[in-house]
Order: sequence, then C-alpha cells, then structure tokens
Amino acid sequence: MTTETRPPGTRPLPDAVPAAPGEGLPGTSSEPQGEPDLPKHPAPRPKDAPRTMRELRLAREGRRRAAPRATDNPLREGLRLERVPDPAVLVLFGATGDLAHRKVVPALYQLWRTNLLPHEFVLVGIGRREYSDESYRAEMRASMEKHARVQPIDEEAWQSFTERMCYERLDFTDSAGFDALAHRLDAFDRERGTRGNRLFYLATQPSAFGEIVTQLGRVGLDHERHDGGWRRIVIEKPFGHDLESAIRLNREVGKVFRERQVYRIDHYLGKETVRNLLVFRFGNGIFEPIWNRRHIDHVQITVAEAIGVEGRGSFYEETGASRDFLQNHLLQLMSLVAMEPPATFEAEALRDEKVKVIRAVAEPRGSEVRRTVVRGQYGPGWVAARDVLGYRQEPEVDPSSETETYVAARLMVDDWRWSGVPFYLRTGKRLPKRATEIAIQFKEVPHRLFRDSASEPDPNLLAIRIQPDEGIMLRFGAKIPGLGIDVRSVTMDFTYGSAFAVDSPDAYETLILDALLGDASLFTRADEVEEAWGIVDPIISAWADAAPPDFPNYEAGSWGPEEADQLIERDGRRWRRI
Repeated sequence: MTTETRPPGTRPLPDAVPAAPGEGLPGTSSEPQGEPDLPKHPAPRPKDAPRTMRELRLAREGRRRAAPRATDNPLREGLRLERVPDPAVLVLFGATGDLAHRKVVPALYQLWRTNLLPHEFVLVGIGRREYSDESYRAEMRASMEKHARVQPIDEEAWQSFTERMCYERLDFTDSAGFDALAHRLDAFDRERGTRGNRLFYLATQPSAFGEIVTQLGRVGLDHERHDGGWRRIVIEKPFGHDLESAIRLNREVGKVFRERQVYRIDHYLGKETVRNLLVFRFGNGIFEPIWNRRHIDHVQITVAEAIGVEGRGSFYEETGASRDFLQNHLLQLMSLVAMEPPATFEAEALRDEKVKVIRAVAEPRGSEVRRTVVRGQYGPGWVAARDVLGYRQEPEVDPSSETETYVAARLMVDDWRWSGVPFYLRTGKRLPKRATEIAIQFKEVPHRLFRDSASEPDPNLLAIRIQPDEGIMLRFGAKIPGLGIDVRSVTMDFTYGSAFAVDSPDAYETLILDALLGDASLFTRADEVEEAWGIVDPIISAWADAAPPDFPNYEAGSWGPEEADQLIERDGRRWRRI
C-alpha cells in the first residue's frame, strides 16, 4: 500500500474515478495541446439513479428530510421583524446640535423601544463641547421629554438605550482625535460584538462635511472588510449650495466612499404617505392607465409652513426657499409622481426612474424665469391669531434682505407620458397653515350631458395629503337625492389614523432604519442631486441678474404674493384651497 503525496493545497483525485496510467504526466497525453480534457464516453449512470420525474422528486424529498436543520438564533431571526439590522455602531457627528436633539436621537430611541435595533448596538455622539457620557445622557433625556414621539418616556427602554450611548469630544480638524476614534470603534467590536459595522451620520453644518469625510478616509474608517463589516455614511441636506459646490462635494465624498456606501438624506422621502405613493401608483391597476397626459390636466404640489425662520436667520439668509425646499423636497415629490414604473422595487431601479424625470424637466432660463417662477418674502401679519414679525425683522436677518421665503414655479416634464402637462410647485413660510399636499387634477369630461343641473361639478381630483393629517382624497360628481338631476361634487376620503388605528413612524425612524439595513431606496443619488441643482441654479442666476425685488410682497398669514396667483391663472387654472 502506497501513500499518496501531492503539493499542498491541491485536491486528491476522486476515489470513484482512478487515474489512468500515465494520465497527468508531461508528454503522455494523446490529445492535442490546448484542447480541454473531455471524457471519450459519458460516465455510466448508477443503477439506482432516479430516471423519472417521480423518482427525482422522491429522491430529493428524502434528502431534504435527512438534512440536519440549521440552528437559528430566535432573538435575531424568526421571532422579531425581518427589518432588524445587523449589530452596528452609529457615529453621530454634530451630536450636540439641534437636529440630533429634535430628530436623530428621538428616532433612535423609538427604534430601540420597538425592538427594531439589534441588541449589539452602540451610539457614539461626536461634538466639540465638553461632555461626559453621563452629562450627555442627561441632556438627551431633557430633549426626549420635549421631542420624543411617544410620551411618557419608557424608563426601562431609556435606561437600556443609554447604556449603549457614549460621547466623544472631537474637533473635526483634529487628526489625532480621529485616530483615537478609530481605536475606540475597534474596541467596541471586541467588547460589544458590533462586528465592524459602522454608520457615520453627519448632522453638522454643511461646511464640515468635506473635512469629516477626509478624516474618516485618512484613518481607514471607510474600508469594508472581506469577512463582514460594512461602512456607510449618511449626509444631511443641504447637499451643496449650488451646482458647482454639489459636484465638488460629490467628488470629495467619492474619493473616500463608494456611491453604494453614501446615503444623502431627505426626510420628506421617509414620510409614510410619500412611501405609500409608490404603492398607490404601482399597486393599484385602476390608476396607472390614467396616470398620463391624456387624462391629467395638471399637477399641484404644495409645501406650506406656518412658522417663520425660528431663530435660524443667518442660516436662512444663505439658503432661501429655493435651496431649502425647491431643490430637494419639491423636486423629489414631483419625481415620485411623474416617474415611470421601475423594473424592480430595488434602490437603483427606483432611483434610475427618478433621475429620468428630473433630466426631462425643461430648465427655465433668462426671461423665461420671470414668466414661470415667482418669489416672495413675508412681511408682518397674523398667523393662528398671533401677531408675527416680517422676515426682515427676524433676528440675524439683513433689514434689506432679498432672500425669498416663498417660491412658486411652473415646470414641464418633457417626456412621452407628461408632455404638455404643467407641474405647479409652491412652498413658503408664514402661510396660513402647515400642509403638504400633491393634487392630481384630471381633465374635464369631453361632453357635458347634465347641462340642466343647478350646479356644475368640478373636474375629478385626487389629493394626496402628506402632512399633517396623512391620507388620500378622491373628488367626483354625484347626483343629489331628489326628483331632478342635480349634480354636485362629493369626496371619498381615506386617512391613515382611522384606517389603521396606528401611529405612523417618524420619517427619521424610517430613514435611519433603512440606512442600517442598507436599503438606499429613499435616499438620493449623486447624479440626482446634481440634476436637481441644474434646474434651480439657472433660476437663482436669473434672480441675481434681475433688479432688486419689491420685498416684502405678501403678508404673513396669507397664501403668498399675488404674482403666484397670476402665474397659474394665466393658464386658466387656480391654486387648490387647502
């Protein structure tokens, strides 16, 4: 009996097929060089091999029964929801800022309270202020009393959540501080079982984005491990100040992180009704056939706010309504309304279709801006029975400010589905109420049969309310009970609160959970951001070349300047009363 010797790492020949004498030795093959070694005759089928379909099914069924069942962890899979992400560390830059206090940490607490975060989870707050872990937790507790969605605070859940919360003082230009941060995150992997998974959340001033990304890349915190361990980064809006700065920031981020690791957040896309818009459109066969220029007259998208600048005068002076809402929220909602059905409900397929819509928008330029875009600024007035200041009287605002607090635009999507259908977009501060709505106005019936009716019904309308009372309303004509034929407009109204009797999650809860799960469907891609800036930039440029505006031009508590009404009335239409 001989012992086989072979080089390390090579496989032995199968015992069932012994090597022929001389096979595998140099110069002994009878086949031409370069030809594959194919057997001259197929191997004989074993006598007991399944031949019929029934035999094949029974054979496989027997193997399935004999296979040992894998042991699953019931705490991670099976008993809880499938949307529980992997163990991870969330590093929150700007942890002492307003956004962290009002939105990010309350959303994380709510996810923890509802068992949607893994047990092996750590929150590392990063800021410039001096805090210990205990003092930072105490300050966050005070914020939770004000901003948590569910009150009162669940003491047991909060206690277990704060055990996973710590604070690091770090200047964003301090290289040594980022080195220490990398070592501490490695320690969490060993001590807390976070497995190298890290989500970096940038809730800082936009001017700090580039420096933080560069430092993360320098210490290698962007590198994903082959044996597991993902790295992702969430970047808050505004993503750039104009097209040039957005391109530059995309390049800075792209030097460190791959595009699939980058999550540009727009909280409007996390709202329940916005997400339901996709189901409404593509999950119901009665709407898709009429969702086009043959049946829809025009679309109105309104984002109205009753508040002013809320102490953020210096920030808003550099932003304005066009950068703060038009470039992101309004164009995002428009793209969801106008997009074609994606091939699959996956992130890239969904975002591909959204980008196509934005690319199809005809960019207003020069004199066209004066005809299709209106800007405004609120003056003193009354909102909710309260006397309020005008924008120029707000703290940290230039008394001669030309910053717009209102913008209305008429945009056209030049593609096969929407050619000739105008999209009217408007947003403003200090309007009568807080409301966000998408109104789909259908065309009038081609022939009026009921001309003798005392009242003429309005054309059909589909209104999708995004906030505050989320729901969908459909308006249509119906006969008034009685002997005559009188037609009146009536509505069918669906609201989330009454239909499901559950609270909708906050947008930040949805988006943070998606980022931890690696689902980028509701986040914007680099090309999408740049295409949106390509629409807004010419508008801002035309305003810069024009004469100074006559501001203020609308009273606080009104629905905006008269020019906005004229914008839509020139087309024989009017703004929907919300």
